[in-house]
Amino acid sequence: MIEKIEQFSSLKKPPKILYSIGDKSLLDTKMVSIVGTRKPISYTKESTLKLSKAFSSIGYTVVSGAAMGVDALAHIGSLPRTIAVMANSLDIYYPKVNQKLIEKIYKEGLAISEYPECTKATRYSFVIRNRIVVALGEVLIIAEADENSGTMRSAEIAKEMGKKIFVLPHRLGQSKGTQKLLEDGDAKLITDIDKFVSRFGKIEDTLDDEFLFFKNIPTLEEALVKFGDKLYEYELEGKIEIRDLKVYLC
Repeated sequence: MIEKIEQFSSLKKPPKILYSIGDKSLLDTKMVSIVGTRKPISYTKESTLKLSKAFSSIGYTVVSGAAMGVDALAHIGSLPRTIAVMANSLDIYYPKVNQKLIEKIYKEGLAISEYPECTKATRYSFVIRNRIVVALGEVLIIAEADENSGTMRSAEIAKEMGKKIFVLPHRLGQSKGTQKLLEDGDAKLITDIDKFVSRFGKIEDTLDDEFLFFKNIPTLEEALVKFGDKLYEYELEGKIEIRDLKVYLC
């Protein structure tokens, strides 16, 4: 159990106690909160993964709520540097569709909850959970949100706490919640993910660096042994090219 967290000092009703599973040392790291809709569009999915991976690469821990959609992507991109704040007790996997992800967070990251065993999530507990998600992060990043969504309550909490809010750019008619935040001057726009994250710390492209240490161009098999699935992520991002079962830097 966790009894005292510095970031909760500004909360009107801080949790009296927190239950935890995982690496509690993550609470001593620098943190950002990333939240958003449970049904993100493809662009939001890609951007959320890139954001969370970038923050993890500079030593930040990404905090989110373990829900479907943006929350899950934020955790996936930042593992093992991620904290999931649950709206139910830690002995319950909710949402069920995220069980494998939650189990992975228990093993590699950190999950916390203010609810004792056998406590199911309720509509109210999600709202209460949001205040912890927002409180832990230096800033709040909203990837995508409808105007009347629970995510917008997180924005209200951030404003009450005096935390800066950042949002991704969207087309007209999309993500009306974040568009409203921009219109009202309550949020700032992230126009370039790498430049934005570099304001918090230096982004190091470790995969590119490690490829430079190969004396010869690695075979696909050699690269897969060393880098695993990350290899294909870099291929999709255009950083490497796989030709004739060999890997080349672009």
